[in-house]
Amino acid sequence: MILVDTFARLQLKGESRQYWLGYFWWILEPMLYVGVFYLVFEKLLQTRQPDFLYFLMVGKLVFIWFSKSINQSANALRANVGLIAQTNLRKEILPLAIIHQGFYRQLVVFGFLLGFLMLSGFGVSAVWWWLIPLVVCQALLITACGLFAALLVCFQQDFRLLIQLGTLFLLFMSGVFWDLNAITDDTLREGLIALNPLATLIDAYRQVLLLGVAPDVTRLLRVLLEATVLLMAAVFAYQRLQFWIARQVISR
Repeated sequence: MILVDTFARLQLKGESRQYWLGYFWWILEPMLYVGVFYLVFEKLLQTRQPDFLYFLMVGKLVFIWFSKSINQSANALRANVGLIAQTNLRKEILPLAIIHQGFYRQLVVFGFLLGFLMLSGFGVSAVWWWLIPLVVCQALLITACGLFAALLVCFQQDFRLLIQLGTLFLLFMSGVFWDLNAITDDTLREGLIALNPLATLIDAYRQVLLLGVAPDVTRLLRVLLEATVLLMAAVFAYQRLQFWIARQVISR
């Protein structure tokens, strides 16, 4: 874990030195995304969602953490062919470092989001403590998906394009722009929640931050179980495929 943290910090420093605004891009980049989608949905399409700016901010900032971490970690093994060829480094360290890097960025983004909501009149309450288990659940889900994404791209480069398309699909299926509870068909809504844990998490963040109510514990436990099982499967796969990963990366 120390090695993962070291890699993540070095990558963050190197990344910040490439841009004039440096670390400020951690906040500016996601807010530009929010600004573009707010302009399209609120001003051009005139959505009737109450407090749409805050609704969109929570959904989009949560989603960006997931999508960016998955897409970046997907190429973690192939992008480090030199390191893999020269050392006997545990292969899962490379995607984990990318995921850890995203976690550091997201802590800053969440800090900005909470400050923005407080300045906008959303009062701090004891319900906000629910953010801790929500962040833990999402971090586990991201870690599991990121590890598998790197493994799939290691097997075949084409999976990188499929993963990018998959995250784009999730952008529209996870309730980033619309309220999950607006689905009147209970069977359809529960089916979407069961198949898409990210939709559950986004809805839970909004309940805590915007409505001031505790999220559905049953749904969160389901997400936690799914993320844990997926993570255990990913760890087992990396334990068994260390030499196969090195051979795949070096031979391409």
